[in-house]
Amino acid sequence: MKKILMICFVLLGTFLGSSLFAAESPRVVVSIKPLHSLVSGVMQGVGEPALLVKGGGSPHGYSLKPSEARALAQADLVVWVGPELETFLEKPLVTLAHSAQQLALAGELHDDLLEKRDGGAWESGHHDEHEGHGHEHGGDASDLHLWLSPKLAQKIVQLVGDRLMALDPPHQLEYAANTASLIQRLDRFDQGLARQLAPVKDVPYVVFHAAYQYFETAYGLNAVGSVTIDPERKPGAKKILEIRNKIHTLNARCVFSEPQFESRLIATIIEGTDCRTGVLDPLGADIPAGPDAYFTLLQRLADNLEAGLK
Repeated sequence: MKKILMICFVLLGTFLGSSLFAAESPRVVVSIKPLHSLVSGVMQGVGEPALLVKGGGSPHGYSLKPSEARALAQADLVVWVGPELETFLEKPLVTLAHSAQQLALAGELHDDLLEKRDGGAWESGHHDEHEGHGHEHGGDASDLHLWLSPKLAQKIVQLVGDRLMALDPPHQLEYAANTASLIQRLDRFDQGLARQLAPVKDVPYVVFHAAYQYFETAYGLNAVGSVTIDPERKPGAKKILEIRNKIHTLNARCVFSEPQFESRLIATIIEGTDCRTGVLDPLGADIPAGPDAYFTLLQRLADNLEAGLK
């Protein structure tokens, strides 16, 4: 009898142990908040991915904290745009996360990428290192702000879902259901933004950073140029005059800066013009991370554009 009980306990322990192991979710690390939001949606109910670049951190020169380095070292999957955007990840992926799978979205979506805007009314953007979007280096001619297109976001969700289903078969049903639900939500959201922005889509405006091309293309918006300003240094009188002339020449209704620029600087730049001002943020620095962050980010872009262009 004792032998039978012992065998039963062993079998029960083995079963429970294997069940607990099977229930574990893969350890997923994501580079930036908009992508983290989409991955969180796919993993909802299964696990939570780790986010590396928080707040207003720069994907160009970000410094990993010890806890983030540990997360990379333990990762089963790393989701990022690619080395042209998150340059800080190139070495850690080799030294810390060499055994992890990688999902580099710029490579997967190469045929869907738009060319960077440069030349003419669109300035080269060499200020990006200061602004936290430093990816204007190298010979890559692609615009890497790919998450700002809801249709590309749907493709990202499918790529993440497929990768997770292959990596974690015990949770395939959850990933498949989450993927389908999130794609449907993104489609409805996309249609709503199109309706919201239709009345202002022809109004010309200027941005401080040429980061919004995917969003502008998605909704047929009339961005006519950009201005290069280093937020760390106030532009001189000559530069301010150049910007004012550009605003006048392009007949811009509004100039959109980004959160790191002081309002006094913006007021100085547009003084003497009829131009309005607004603020756009391509990364959602102050938005809480999570499954809804992506939708909050794009809705805020649409609301701010609508308010500035009416």
